[in-house]
Parts: sequence; C-alpha cells; structure tokens
Amino acid sequence: MLEVLFRKQSYIYKKIEGIQYKRYFFDVVDFSEKLIGLVGARGIGKTTFLLQYLRSLEIEEEKKLYFSVDSIITSNMKLFDIAEDFSNLGGKVLVIDEIHKYKDFEIELKEIYDFLDLQVIFSGSSAMVIEHKKADLSRRAMIYRLKGLSFREFLELKLKEEFPSYSLDELLANHLSIVKEITQRIKPLEHFKEYLQSGYYPFSFESKSTYCIKLEETINTVLESDLPIIFNIEPSNIHKLKQLVAYICASKPYELNITALAQKIGINRKTLYQYIHYLNLGNIFSRLEAKSKGDNIFSKPAKLYLNNPNLNHCYCQNSEKGTIREEFFVNMLSHKHKLLYPKVGDFLVDERYTFEIGGKNKNFHQIKDVEHSFVVADDIESGFGNKIPLYLFGFLY
Repeated sequence: MLEVLFRKQSYIYKKIEGIQYKRYFFDVVDFSEKLIGLVGARGIGKTTFLLQYLRSLEIEEEKKLYFSVDSIITSNMKLFDIAEDFSNLGGKVLVIDEIHKYKDFEIELKEIYDFLDLQVIFSGSSAMVIEHKKADLSRRAMIYRLKGLSFREFLELKLKEEFPSYSLDELLANHLSIVKEITQRIKPLEHFKEYLQSGYYPFSFESKSTYCIKLEETINTVLESDLPIIFNIEPSNIHKLKQLVAYICASKPYELNITALAQKIGINRKTLYQYIHYLNLGNIFSRLEAKSKGDNIFSKPAKLYLNNPNLNHCYCQNSEKGTIREEFFVNMLSHKHKLLYPKVGDFLVDERYTFEIGGKNKNFHQIKDVEHSFVVADDIESGFGNKIPLYLFGFLY
C-alpha cells in the first residue's frame, strides 16, 4: 500500500514542478505544531501548498508522504492504519488531503495524535470546522482558514514582481505613502477590474478562456458532493442549494427577505437558515451579522453576499457594482478581522472602525459624526485624509 502511495506522490510532484510562487500561507502556518488543519475554498491552492511544503523539507523522501482521501487506493483503508504503517517505517510527516470526505475523520486524527509520533497536516472544505469539534480536536489541532488570492498576490503572479502586505492599522494611517510606493511601479486600477472578474482563484493563470467553466465545476463539486456528504443533504435538495445561490447572485445584500426566499425555493425557514449556514461554511456565501445580534445560524443575516466577486462575474448575468465593491471589502478583511453591520455606515470592523463603501464621488455625509470612520472609494488611485482607495485593501495579506 505505502509503495503505491509513494509512487503516486512522485507523479503528483511532477504536476507542480513549474510552480515557484508561494502563497501567503507559508508566512502564517506554524509548522512546529504536531497536528495542523488547513480549511478553505476549493481551488485556492491548498494542495499545491501542501506539496510545496513537503518538497521543501530536507529529510529523506520515504519520511514524508502525501495522499488524498478520495483516492481509490486508500478507499478500503483506515486513516490510522495508513499512518501507523508509515510511522513504523520511520515516517515523520504525513499530509492528508480532502479529509472531509472521510467519515468520522476527527476520531482517527485524535488517535493518530495521541498514539503515533507523526506530524500530520490535513486539509479540506471549511465545513469541516464544525465537524472537528466532535472529538475535541480543537485543543489538539491548529486550524488555519485560508483564502484565495489577494489583489496583492494576483499582481505578484501576473507581473512577476513582489509587493509588501500591510496591516489594517498601517493601511489606515499611511495609505497616502503606501499608494505612492505602489503607483511608482504600476497602475493598480489597470489590473483591479481583471482581479474582480477572474483573479481570486490561482487556476485563472492556466487559461482565462476556461476560467468560468472551471470555477463552475469547482462550485458544483461543493454543492453536489462536499456539502451533501458532510451534512447529509438529500440528493433531491441539491437543486435547492443551487437555486439559493442563483437567487443571492441576483439580489442586493440589503434586500434579503427570508420568508419570500423560503417560499420561492420551496423549503421552510429553518431549512433555509441551515442552507445559508452550510453555504457560508463552504465558502460560497459570506454572511454579515448586525452589531446588535449574535451569530446564531437561525437569525437573519444583516447582509448576505457571494463569497467573492469572481463568483458574481461567472454566475450572475447582472451584478450591482455596489455589491461587488462590498464583497471585495468583506473578502479581504474577513481574513484577520471581525466585520459587523452597524446602524450607521456599511461595515464596523473589530468594533472600532466604521467604513462606508462607494464610488469615487462617495462623501462622508452618512458617517460625518462617527468616530474612526473612513470612506472607501472605488475608481480612485489615491485618497486623501480618511478617504482610501478600495483596491488598497487587497494588500492586507
């Protein structure tokens, strides 16, 4: 069994030989941990990252092993048995991909952690974040929630240049000088529209002409396979998940009518809330809660978006420009920050900063009396005072 897995690993290595670029993941994952979990949307580069990490390890090849749970080779094997055989042969680092497809994986990961001298790195759909709590993996595993390409990373891949990332506080305090450094090298607005349409998933650099086709295949896998397996959704209801995605695609964030939506799709309100929750975990939706409410899945979201603007471009015939702007902002900041919907303004970040999002002529009228408030404007290269270009928030990671 292990011989076959090593042989397949060698083949998979060849598929990433030409990939030199390293995502921001390498800067945030603490590889000294014994059990590491990587969760995030399909297609953002988790598998490539795992293989790059294995190849970078300066240990014997037979001491590091990658395999995917959805492989036919491992379909009749228990995770613990594979890990034990590997450990008995002197293995040190085991990488398990697509782990959310393995039933009760959290129980076997717990046993591997407790009884074997192995470092284990596992990855899968972010919906598994809920599942891992069953076996109390939270105190054993370090879980990282990974994102697709930031605008900064997209520029690095496209232009073959390096750009620094900035913390939110740095960006707010020094946006004028940061913009000056960037615009001395490139014209960011020249590339920003392309990023919003087809720059979030790394496979956009393989072929622009088939990008939307690949993205639809990726999302269909989540809808037709990942979520139904994890949450026991009946096959007959998969179409309702797709209907829900299509409806949100065509709606404005502030026009969410739960009762009407439930009736339109043909499900009850409780099931609708559950589906919204599942799609949020599957990185297809992003839900924004009101400041006065908690995060109970059965409470109405203050706003509901598709996860990133690329989904709008490929799935929606018509998308509001304001929705695209807000989606981008939410997607970039949700990596490290908590966002809520305030009574005044569009977003409250970390319960400190208030942001109003709009076009280049957006003013401070709506937030003029709010402390620590900022206007985030699209279609401007440089800002002034507390008015900041929208694209600049793509440099947060």
